[in-house]
Amino acid sequence: MYAIVETGGKQYRVKPGDTIAVERVAGEPGEVLDLGRVLLVAGDGDAARVGSPGVAGAVVRAEVVEHARGEKIVVFRYKSKVRYRRKTGHRQALTRLRITDILLDGHSTAAAPAHAATAEPRATDRVDAPTEPVLEETAPTTEGRAGHATAAAETAAEAEADLPASAGEAGPPPEEDEPERTGA
Repeated sequence: MYAIVETGGKQYRVKPGDTIAVERVAGEPGEVLDLGRVLLVAGDGDAARVGSPGVAGAVVRAEVVEHARGEKIVVFRYKSKVRYRRKTGHRQALTRLRITDILLDGHSTAAAPAHAATAEPRATDRVDAPTEPVLEETAPTTEGRAGHATAAAETAAEAEADLPASAGEAGPPPEEDEPERTGA
């Protein structure tokens, strides 16, 4: 079940358990708020309920997690040929909300999915471990003209296996065959 709510002039698609950052809302951390402007409720197998402008009897309940400030935005005003430059910044005041429930006509919709999630898996959902040993697949080799794997491809594969996972981001290792060049 999800809903589309409007707060702070913006619309958010939410479902129970989501955490969203909205424009500053009055309330202390830990306090529970009701977002009353619900524009749409859908996703429970029923037909979507679309409001005009809001769905009657629909409320989204949210808990205030924290008050924070957004990323800094640089505002630079400039007029050419007159030496006019003004640089200011802005950080938007935000409130982080955790969606706890969606209420339709006073009834909670979060209770049904929570019960379905705790149900035991069926016998068809279980994956049994294979009883036969699994053979390792060999990596394909680059073949040269005579049909044999080239020595360069084999050494590159060995060198790649010896490096840690983060070494792939650093670029190729330096060649040891060539002498170092000096800038003079």
